[in-house]
Formats: sequence, structure tokens, C-alpha cells
Amino acid sequence: MLESYVTPILMSYVNRYIKNLKPSDLQLSLWGGDVVLSKLELKLDVLEQELKLPFTFLSGHIHELRIHVPWTKLGSESVVITINTMECILKLKDGMQDDHESCGSNSTNRSTTENTKSSVKPRRIQQAAPTDPDLPPGYVQSLIRRVVNNVNIVINNLILKYVEDDIVLSVNITSAECYTVGELWDRAFMDISATDLVLRKVINFSDCTVCLDKRNASGKIEFYQDPLLYKCSFRTRLHFTYDNLNSKMPSVIKIHTLVESLKLSITDQQLPMFIRIMQLGIALYYGEIGNFKDGETEDSTCQNKDTLGNFTGVGDETRIDMQYKGQELYSQQEDEQPQGWVSWAWSFVPAIVSYDDGEEDYLGIDSPSTTQQQKAQTLKDPIVSIGFYCTKATVTFKLTEMQAESSYYSPQKVKSKEILCWEQEGTTVEALMMGEPFFDCQIGFVGCRAICLKGIMGVKDFEENMNRSETEACFFICGENLSMKGLTYLTNSLFDYRSPENNGTRAEFILDGAHHKETYTEIAGMQRFGAFYMDYLYTMENTSGKGSGNQQDVSSGKSEDLGIVQEKSTKSLVIGPLDFRLDSSAVHRILKMIVCALEHEYEPYSRLKPDIKDESEIILNPEEMASLEEYIPTRHTSITLLKCTCTIFMAEFNLLDQLLPVIMGEKNSSNFMNTANFQSLRPLPSIQILVDKINLEHSVPMYAEHLVHVVSSLTQPSDNLLHYCYAHCYLKIFGFQAGLTSLDCRGSYCLPVPIIPSFSTALYGKLLKLPTCWTKRSQIAISEGIFELPNLTIQSTRAQTLLLQAIYESWSHIGNVSSSIVNEALMNEVFQTIDLSNGLCYEKKFILERYCPNRT
Repeated sequence: MLESYVTPILMSYVNRYIKNLKPSDLQLSLWGGDVVLSKLELKLDVLEQELKLPFTFLSGHIHELRIHVPWTKLGSESVVITINTMECILKLKDGMQDDHESCGSNSTNRSTTENTKSSVKPRRIQQAAPTDPDLPPGYVQSLIRRVVNNVNIVINNLILKYVEDDIVLSVNITSAECYTVGELWDRAFMDISATDLVLRKVINFSDCTVCLDKRNASGKIEFYQDPLLYKCSFRTRLHFTYDNLNSKMPSVIKIHTLVESLKLSITDQQLPMFIRIMQLGIALYYGEIGNFKDGETEDSTCQNKDTLGNFTGVGDETRIDMQYKGQELYSQQEDEQPQGWVSWAWSFVPAIVSYDDGEEDYLGIDSPSTTQQQKAQTLKDPIVSIGFYCTKATVTFKLTEMQAESSYYSPQKVKSKEILCWEQEGTTVEALMMGEPFFDCQIGFVGCRAICLKGIMGVKDFEENMNRSETEACFFICGENLSMKGLTYLTNSLFDYRSPENNGTRAEFILDGAHHKETYTEIAGMQRFGAFYMDYLYTMENTSGKGSGNQQDVSSGKSEDLGIVQEKSTKSLVIGPLDFRLDSSAVHRILKMIVCALEHEYEPYSRLKPDIKDESEIILNPEEMASLEEYIPTRHTSITLLKCTCTIFMAEFNLLDQLLPVIMGEKNSSNFMNTANFQSLRPLPSIQILVDKINLEHSVPMYAEHLVHVVSSLTQPSDNLLHYCYAHCYLKIFGFQAGLTSLDCRGSYCLPVPIIPSFSTALYGKLLKLPTCWTKRSQIAISEGIFELPNLTIQSTRAQTLLLQAIYESWSHIGNVSSSIVNEALMNEVFQTIDLSNGLCYEKKFILERYCPNRT
């Protein structure tokens, strides 16, 4: 019977993660077609061991679990697993900031893990049901594959909580459903076939709410903040491409998520906690707060490794930019868990896209179709594409204040007021990877703007009764309008009807570093997005040409057969035409956000280690020296700004004495509120700066500590080696010009009066890494700088100088600015004569019309 084959598979998954279940009762219920289990406790230790997360589970339970198995229609109807109310509470593992465990304990952990793994398969074989002679093995395998590929999972009321210090982060999803779909992404009962080796799934998330609150010393939340995200719905499409019917792992995996509207809200009390959560993610990514305790390999400090091999490929380990610093990658054996955070995520990919490797054990058969060639294919790294797309995103920043009820004994409530809003359209975040030697991440968006709301620090500059236009409230504009740009941000995604997957063809991916740079240029990125484009590329190439450099290939060979492994890390950022207005309203709101971000007492996850000089000397033979000279991995970053306009207005009010001391760390912030009425000044003079292009390039060696230790110990290091021991920075500015302009009461600007005509300049600097290692070499320069300025002209009349002085004093003197400082006669004298041949190219009105045509 089919029940004897399918039931053990379902039972194994349920019994693996649920406590105190009776297999006999569960089996009888499954044979009846429906199972209802209530008040279940999760096996937290099993979850931690299998997920290898840097978090520990404090609690985990399921209110109700329902399993529906349509035995009579198992080949055409989905098995439905429904979870009603699932709640898990996590925290960061204790000792994550401690040093790595000793070599002995690591060996013990690894041997324990290996023993555990070796005992898994025999246990599964004992649970396997006897084969039914009426059901051929090929049919059973095909049926189980169809059942697994069409399982429908529904989770109602999923609650996840993370606690750390005084932070409580909770995620509540009202409903999440995963099901199989057809070519048009409609619900269907599908399976892979010889003509269509593709499996598609959809996950719909309904009403996702994210809260971030602060708890007191007793662990209770006194005042609940506004949710960061409230009832947001989004959908995820999954597309798996297989090489053949017998493949257990897809060769291409695409997981893309689309959010139509994303509305975030952050209060002043939530901002430090929000930054703390982001710092946690960054620290985990770079391995700054420890390592995984189970199944980890020996720490590099416990082994007598050749330091040179860390960056030349000569030693027994090769390092990778995406992993934890100082951890090994290719010395891992096939059955060992990868060590870094990215490695953990990569190793988890097979678990979410393929059914269990032990299914054949449940059947008690050995498929004759499983050849050695197919087993080798399972070791091949799949191509994984992960994408996040958002049509429109809004982030609102709020200030909170305590408000008591009318009754004396009533509890206080938190009242929030919006002061700043960031709007963004056409956002894309894409990651492409194939194993660990290739990783690429691209981020971009079509347009964005920042708007002032309500009042700030008691100044009611944008209250409703002020009748100020939205054009005046908008102080930052970048890029284009999404309606004019189109849906370019969805290009080649699973939500793009023109993508290969939506037209029945197999997608092609660029996995070569040189070809990637030729295709994804800055121009191509700005054509797709228009406002912001970032491309981060990491590649690892084996120059010996003996393989692709995959983990399985490299780990099986000896280090001397690897040749030189060349690592490359490049980051390219481009920011499109932008207009930045710095008036009193914008400056005070920006500085207020900085003050709120600094109001915390959190300890950093990691501290900079002091430079410790190693007195041991390293002697290199000619072969090692040639290898070192041949290639040294570096991290290169390039930032480009195009067509920047920055307008600095005369301050209409000035309360910087309440903000700057807090930012400088001189005093704590106070709830100062200004009582003076706000009066807008018109005409309002300003300094306008226009730059055609700004380019900043920065390069630094990947493994500076090891490189400097080797080079500093050499008697006569070459100029090439010394060059890579520095961090290099090159700044180039093209077409910089500045002038005076004025804003009238109608919101129009007069033509700018040139003060500094267009000029270009460049600045180069380098800084020696770990200077304490070079104390015996006084002739080595610690820093060096070169400044190039072909020409510079500053022209100003007496009236223009007085106006510049008035703008400066409005920001340097505290209090409200009197309109009498700038009289009408001075303004007329400054702007009465304008030489149009030397005038600035003014684009503000054009940008406003392009981005918000209905608001000019």
C-alpha cells in the first residue's frame, strides 16, 4: 500500500521537530487521512543543531498542527500541512563575543557530529517499511517526488521574537502559504518532466507586522512604540531548474520577492535599536562577534599555518572575502558544516529546495538509475539568484513624547509626531552566486526624495496652517519618476513577463568576472535605475586551470596542486543627478536624527584590536617570493556622483546649540522646545554649488595584517610589495562651480550670480597599514598626499561679499534670523547684473518637473 511508503516520511519530519509524540498514534491518524495535534513543543536543540544559527531558542511551540493526506488522490491532489499559531523566541548565543574554543574541544565537537551523522541513516533504514511487490521501485520514487513537490504548507499566525539587552524585535505574519504553480504562476498540481525540467512555487505572505520595542530591567515593555511595519503583504516566486529527472538538487534556483507598497515607521526611541539590529547583521556577516560552536573546524590560531598561504594560495588554506575573517573555507571536508555565516546560508540551500537524501532508505531500495556520474552532479554548486523588488517604499521618522491621560492615576501614553519622510520608487536588491567563489550583489532604485513634515523642536515650519507648498518641503530629489522610467527595475526577474523563465527558455548567467564588468557598467546601471546603482562583485579564480574552484573540487585535492587562487573584490556605486537643499528645516531634522541615533548605551559588538607587532621573522625562498609578487588580493571601491546640485540657504531659524554639542559628545540631549513663532524669509538668499562629476576610488589589501607581517620582515621589499601595504585613496572633482541665488515668495529662483567659475581638481593620498610593524624602517613613509589644482578663480563684489557674510552669520549665530539683516537694496545690488555667459547651468526646476510633475 502507498501508506507504508509515504507515512514514514511524514512521520519522520513531524517526530524530528516535535516533542513527546507517540509514533503509533500518529501513524493511525495519518492512515485515516487527517491528523490534528495541539499544544506542541518544538525540539529546540534539534533546531539549533540543524540550522546552525548564531542564535539560541528560548522557547518554541505550535498551538495546532493539521496534516491532510488525500490517500485516494495522492497523485493529483496536494498534501496540506497547516500550522495554526507558531511562536518562537530567540536570542544571541551566550559567548558569541568570546574567543574561539580550543583545538581539543573543536575536535571533540567534530567527532561527536560525525558520530551523530553516521547514526542517522541506520536509524532511518530500521524505520523503513518493507517493499510492496505490487509497487515497482520506479513508480514509488516518481510518486514520492510528485507528493513532495506539491506539498501545500499553510501557517496562520506566525510569531517570531528576538530579544537582546533592552531590545524586543517581533515579527507577526497573519498568514503564509506555499504552494506549487504552473507556467502562468497559477495554483496547479505539477511535477518535473523530461520536456519541462522546471518546478515553480509561490509563497504568499499576508499582513506582516514588525514591532520594535524597549523593555525595562524586569523584561517588561512599559510603552509600546508604533510598529516599524504594519500589515504589509508581499509574494515570493520560486523557480527551480533541474538538469535531469534524477537530479536531487536544482542546477538553477531563483527566489524573487515583490512588495507593491512598503511603509516603514521609525520613532526616535526605535532608531538606536534599529541601528543596533543592522550592526548585528553586519557583525555576523564579517564574523566580528564569534563563531559557530558545533562542528567548527580548528581555529587558525590553533594550527601552525604558513602565513604566506593566506593570501598567495601556497599554504593549506585559502581565504574568502565573504566569510568570517580568519576562517578557513577550502580545508573543510565534504561532511563538515561550512563555518562562516554566508557558508551556513549556502549550505542550507539544498535543504529548502530538495527532498531528504534518506528517502531511498525509507523505501529500502537502491535505485539502479543512480550512477556515479549523477552522484558527482549532486556535488556541483547550483546557480542561485535571490531578488527583492519594491514598487514604492516610504520611511517616516517620528519624534515621541509622553502624554498623560486626564485622570491623575491614568497611565501615560506615547504620542508621536512625524517630522521627516523618505520616499523611494523602483527598488531592486539582487544577489547572484554559484558556490562560494562567485558572489555578486546589485542594488538600485529609480527615484527618491526627502520631505519635511510638521514641526521640529517647537518650530512649526511645516504645520498645516503654514500653507507652504510641497515643493518647499522637499529638500532632496534624486533620479526619475517611476511612471516615466517604466518597470526597468524588474528586468529579468520572475515578475518580468519578458524574462526567459516566463517565456519557456533557460536563463543565462554571467559568472565570469571580466565579462561581468563589461556588461554591468555604470552606464548600464544608471540606464536601468537612474538614481542609485551599486554593484558588489567577489570572485575567486584558480590560475592553474585545473577546475572551477568549487569547494568540493578544491577540498579533495592537495594544496600544492591548486596553483595561485586569485581573489578579487570590487564595489562600484553610482548616484545619479541629485538636488540637495540645505535650509533650516532640513538641517535641523537631519541633525535631530543623528542625535537620536546616538542616544544609547549599547556596547559595540567588536572593538578594534591594537596593533601587536610580531617579532618573529619570516624567510621566503625565491619560489615563495615570486608567488607573492605575482598577485596580492585587494578590495577596490569606486563611488561616482553625477550632476550634483547643493543649495545652502540662509538660516531662517538656528537651534544648533541644542544639537551640535550632543553630536560632539559634550553633553546629553534635552527636551528643548522653541517658543518663538516661525516666520519664513522671502526673498531667501542662498549659495548654490554645482558639480558635474565626483569620483572617489579606494583600495586596500584584503589581508593587510598577514601581508604587512610578511613584507615588513623582508630585508629589501620591492616597490610593488610596499605599494600593496598602503591604503590608497584618489578623489577627482570635475566642473565644480558656485554662485549666489535667491528664492522668492512664489518659490522661483533667480538666475545664479557666479562666485567661483567652473574648475577641476584632484587629491591623492595613501596611508600605511599597521605602522607599528614598521618601527625598524624609519625610511618608510606612513602617509603621503598629492593635491592637484590647475586653476581657481574667486570673484565677488562688495555687495556679494556682504551677502555671503550674512548667510554665514545666520548659521553661526544662535536664534531667529531677522529679515532686516538682508535688506532689499543689498539684494537688488547683488542680483541686478548677471553675466549669462559665465552663469551656472540651473537644473532645479527641470528636476522637479521630471520627478514630481504635478507639484511644480
